[in-house]
Amino acid sequence: MSTSSPAADPASGTASGTASDAASATAADAPAGPLSHRQIVTILIGLMMGMFLAALDQTIVATAIRTIADDLQGLNHQAWATTAYLITSTIVTPLYGKLGDIYGRKKLFIIAISLFILGSVLCTFATSMGSLAFYRAVQGLGAGGLFSLALAIIGDIVPPRERAKYQGYFLAVFGTASVLGPVIGGFFAGQSSILGIDGWRWVFLVNVPIGFAALAVVTKTLHLRHTRLDHRIDWAGAALLSLSLVPLLLVAEQGREWGWGSTNAIICYVIGVVAAIGFFWQEHRMGEEAILPLAMFRNKTVGVASIASVLIGVAMFGGLAALPLYLQIVKGATPTEAGLLLLPMTLGIMIGSILSGQIISRTGRYRLFPIVGSALLTISLFIFHYVAYDTPLWQTMIVMTMFGVGLGFNFQPLTLAVQNAVPPQQIGVATSTATFTRQIGGTLGTAVFLSILFSTASEKITTALAAAVPTQEFQAALADPTNAAVAEQFAAAQSGGGAATGVLEDSSFLTGLDERLAKPFLIGFSEAMDLVFLTGSAVMVLGFLVMLMLPNVELRKSSGYSERAIAE
Repeated sequence: MSTSSPAADPASGTASGTASDAASATAADAPAGPLSHRQIVTILIGLMMGMFLAALDQTIVATAIRTIADDLQGLNHQAWATTAYLITSTIVTPLYGKLGDIYGRKKLFIIAISLFILGSVLCTFATSMGSLAFYRAVQGLGAGGLFSLALAIIGDIVPPRERAKYQGYFLAVFGTASVLGPVIGGFFAGQSSILGIDGWRWVFLVNVPIGFAALAVVTKTLHLRHTRLDHRIDWAGAALLSLSLVPLLLVAEQGREWGWGSTNAIICYVIGVVAAIGFFWQEHRMGEEAILPLAMFRNKTVGVASIASVLIGVAMFGGLAALPLYLQIVKGATPTEAGLLLLPMTLGIMIGSILSGQIISRTGRYRLFPIVGSALLTISLFIFHYVAYDTPLWQTMIVMTMFGVGLGFNFQPLTLAVQNAVPPQQIGVATSTATFTRQIGGTLGTAVFLSILFSTASEKITTALAAAVPTQEFQAALADPTNAAVAEQFAAAQSGGGAATGVLEDSSFLTGLDERLAKPFLIGFSEAMDLVFLTGSAVMVLGFLVMLMLPNVELRKSSGYSERAIAE
């Protein structure tokens, strides 16, 4: 297969849906043999540009979200900026798998990048956390295809046994994005305005030129042979999945204000459960054409990996959402500093991924790594719950590294296991299913854990304040003339019962606050985060037990393209 040939580009023509046409296309397009290293690297360039775009966005937004939420007066609603993105990216992930089989993965990859650029532009116009959440949802429509399509393409062109040799390229992209993201995001978030535009809005605007560069590179380098596989698109399944997830996430976010047994909450429960039942009925009815083919889960490897991915996603995204807040609110780090302080976790991910990839490539055995990785995630989350407001950062960073290694041991091996366990014709759907289950967990984890954090933070802060106010140290700080304005505001807030809740709307007042007055707020936040990490650890205990059931299937030595050509 020549990657330089125009005929190799799916955009240059489409195969008909008939069996004879499909057979002819296969005969014409099937690769004569394994791709050369140079051909694979040429294709990887396009994939890495798209993945760089998504990875950079994640790190930029994670370190700037506190500044964004404070400016939009909604720190306690910041979960929606993340969960809206995760909801849409989760729902469309399996759709990209099916549509990629029909129209070619390159076309869908270009569409995904374009939607991501559109969402980024819209985010710059956000005027509230609600509008930002909506625009982030548009971004998610594109993001859902960037990772799943890239991984599916790798599954097509590189044999499972050889795949680890190329993951270093993706790790380099991820590592670069992880380093640049916090620095760029922190710089923009720290500026009041740039060229007349609020500094934090550039966090999203910077995606636009990068996105257009990615489009140019993908169009030029990503040449793939495509044989059309006709599918029915399960639009009803996608709609029912949305209808089941959104109400449950809504009550997870708003339950603390509505009351968990309120009329609104009960309505959300009923809609979510009924829609979930309808979703599974629809998937059973659609069979292999379902957005989430239930028959695929009868494969033990796919079933175990999917359940484990959901649980890992819950714990992983919950931890990732809480850590930047701990560093910025409790430790007083700037967005840039918080991003750089998370680098030990990035280093851990790279170490875990590279180590597992190299050993898997040489031995063909992958089962040990997800098991050890799950154990590391469980232990590190449990240790995180002991981290207090005054815990030295170097100790926290050691645990971050352990957490990162645990993630690295799970990322590639689980995706590899699922791709290897299904026929080559199902690689696209299997890869999107693996990504989908992890994102389902991440969506639920982010919504639930941030809800736990902000629903308990007010109580924890109130308790810490009640203990601190009578102390000589706190009273001396209130009496200090330099704190006169703060003391007056504190007295007014206390009389109105808002001293604890005000910080949940805008935590920026903690910056520069007398440390004696700030201490109870920091203690309250830290203790609320402890509960988040402890809950995450409990979830990962289940994940570890599920992972013990993962079978070890011998890795194939031929690519998906080659096996499809032989079969046909």
